Amino acid sequence: MSAQKKLVVLSGAGISAESGIKTFRDSDGLWEGHSIEDVATPQGWQRNPQLVLDFYNERRKQGLTAQPNAAHLILAELEKYFDVQIITQNVDNLHEKAGSTKVLHLHGELYKSRSTKDPSLVYDVKGWELKLGDKCELGSQLRPNIVWFQEEVPMMVPAVEMAEQAEIFIVVGTSLVVYPAAGLVYYVPPRVPIFVVDPKTPEMSGSTKYVTFIPEKATVGMTMLRDKLLKEYL
Repeated sequence: MSAQKKLVVLSGAGISAESGIKTFRDSDGLWEGHSIEDVATPQGWQRNPQLVLDFYNERRKQGLTAQPNAAHLILAELEKYFDVQIITQNVDNLHEKAGSTKVLHLHGELYKSRSTKDPSLVYDVKGWELKLGDKCELGSQLRPNIVWFQEEVPMMVPAVEMAEQAEIFIVVGTSLVVYPAAGLVYYVPPRVPIFVVDPKTPEMSGSTKYVTFIPEKATVGMTMLRDKLLKEYL
């Protein structure tokens, strides 16, 4: 059997929305009724750490009952046929719940906490609650392991390397407006087929000769795309 083609996937909020998880930033600029500045910036954390902890505790509690949808399950199933690497902008664990084995989280992970003193100290959150007074091994307060606005996105470096090695590239559930993640498509090698599954067709600069737009929500678009991939790319 020949080596499996490298299939790299960039997923965004649209894939989780179909599992009932609210998108990160609604049209009014709020996230679950809170200002982004209050719950997703270092300044918000400094001002009111209790509010920030309560906010993410609630997200974790909600997320425990969320189940992967058909789009997540299809991406996991594609591992039988391709070398699948998922790069996700989502902080939930629905790709893992669906069975995907190689998932890189660009914006952090909801079910992990990290040290405020040493960002490399990362821990699993048991259950859903993180409290003031929960400390890392260095004695500093634990914070959500989320990349907030105005913070570096350290996982961009390995994500760029993955995009550069792609033989097929899929964008699903994101209209490519959140940077730096949206820039990953420009690292995909020339002539590599790119499939974009999202109800909104994104603006893409440069040639779109090798880009196929599937203007559908994730579950519908991925069902269509799976059939195409299995027919034309194996």
